[in-house]
Amino acid sequence: MPTAPLPCPQCGTPLTASDRYCPGCGVDLAVVTLLLEFSAASKKPSKAPPFLPDNVVPRLGEFLLTRGLLTVSQLQQALDYQQTKKKETGQNKMLGESLIELSLISRESLDQAIMAQVLELQAALQASNRQLEERVAERTAELERALKKVNELNQLKSDFVSNISHELRTPLAHIKGYVYLFAEGMMGKLNREELEAMKTTAASADKLERLIDDLTRFANAARGELLINSGVFCLSDVAQTIINRSDAKSVKANVSLAGNVPDPRIYSIGDEEKLAWVLLQLVDNAVKFTPAGGRVTLSLTPNSERARVLIAVKDTGIGIPSDRMPELFQPFHQLDGSSTRHYGGTGLGLALVRQILEAHGEQVKVESAIGQGSTFSFELPIAAHP
Repeated sequence: MPTAPLPCPQCGTPLTASDRYCPGCGVDLAVVTLLLEFSAASKKPSKAPPFLPDNVVPRLGEFLLTRGLLTVSQLQQALDYQQTKKKETGQNKMLGESLIELSLISRESLDQAIMAQVLELQAALQASNRQLEERVAERTAELERALKKVNELNQLKSDFVSNISHELRTPLAHIKGYVYLFAEGMMGKLNREELEAMKTTAASADKLERLIDDLTRFANAARGELLINSGVFCLSDVAQTIINRSDAKSVKANVSLAGNVPDPRIYSIGDEEKLAWVLLQLVDNAVKFTPAGGRVTLSLTPNSERARVLIAVKDTGIGIPSDRMPELFQPFHQLDGSSTRHYGGTGLGLALVRQILEAHGEQVKVESAIGQGSTFSFELPIAAHP
C-alpha cells in the first residue's frame, strides 16, 4: 500500500520523497530535518551535555531579544552565568544551554526560535543569490553588448583601411609612372639635381606603396581573408634573397648584415610569398633599430630529429623593455608614440608577422635586452626536396 505523504514540519503542507524545498513555505527540508534531529537527540538521557542547535545560528541572544522571548536583564544573567561556569570548569557553555539551565526559556521555545532564525537566514541567502544571479546576468549582457560594439568598430576600421588603401593605389600608380618616366629621361633631359630629386621621389613612392600593401594585408587579415597558399619551397633560397634585397639598406645604415644559411639547402612547407615578407619585415626592423656599426644576422638552424628549422633574426640594436613586450604586436602602435619619434612606420609590420605565422600554425618569439639587442624567431617544418 502506498504511504501517506508526510507533512512539512513548518507549515504542514504534504510532501513527496523528491521534495527538497517545501512547496508551501519554501523551507529547506534538509535544514529542518537536521535541526529536529538535533533537538530530539538532545532530549535523550545521556551523560554527555546535550547538544543544542543554537551553535549553528549567529547572534542568538540578539534574535531572542527581538522576538520578545528574553529581556535584556535575562540575557545579561545568562551571559554572566556563562562566564561563571567557564571559570569553574574551564569550558565554554552554550548560550541556549545556559538559558535552559536558568529556566529563562523552554527547550521548545528555543528550538522554535532557532528554526525561525534559520528560515530567515535561508530566505536572506536565497534573496542574495537571486540578486547575484541578476547582477551576473546584467553584467554578462553588458559585456556582450560591449563585445558586439568592439567587433563592429573593428569591422568598420578594417573596411575603412581597405577602402583607403584601394583609393590610394590609383593616384600612386600615376605618380610612380611619371616619376620613372622623368628619372629615365623619357620626359626630357634632367640635370644632376633634378635627377637626384626624381630618384628620391621614386624611392619615397616605393616606400608609400609598401605601406599601402601592409594596410591591405592587415585589412584582409582582420576580415579573416588571409589566405595561405601552402606548398614546398626552398627556405635557404628565400633567406638568401632577403639578405641580398636588404643589403643596400644595411649599407646605407652602416649596419653589418650577414646570413647563416647552412648546406645542404633547407626546404619547408608554407606560403612562400608571405613567409618571405615575414623575413623581410623582421630584417628591415632589425636594421632600422640597430645603430650604426651594429650587426644583424639571419640564421637557419635545422633540427633533423624534430624535422623542424629555427629561423632567427638577431640584432645588436637598442633592445626592448620587458614591460613593453606585450605592445610589440599591437596594430597601429609603436613603442615610441611621441610626435618626435625617430623611427617611422605604420606600426603594422609585427602585427602582420604574427598573423601570418599564426595562420601557419606557428608562433613568433622575442628575446631582448636594453642596449644589447633583440632576437625574433619562429619555427617551420622541414620538407623533403621536391
